[in-house]
Amino acid sequence: MQQELDWKKKYILIGGIVGLVSGLFAAFVLIQRAEQRQMTPKINAGDGVKVGLGVLGVLKLIADLGEKS
Repeated sequence: MQQELDWKKKYILIGGIVGLVSGLFAAFVLIQRAEQRQMTPKINAGDGVKVGLGVLGVLKLIADLGEKS
């Protein structure tokens, strides 16, 4: 039972770190582009939908990794 919890904690920790780093990188890129254009970033609903669908696509790819046997 303890060994089962260990690998679960490991995957949760790795997923959290990857999510944190990718989110920070995305914010950094958004800020850099806004500074180059000398304007504040404006994100509308359409942009949010695009990002959401992209995230769902990545999650689908990750979920499919575990199905290879």
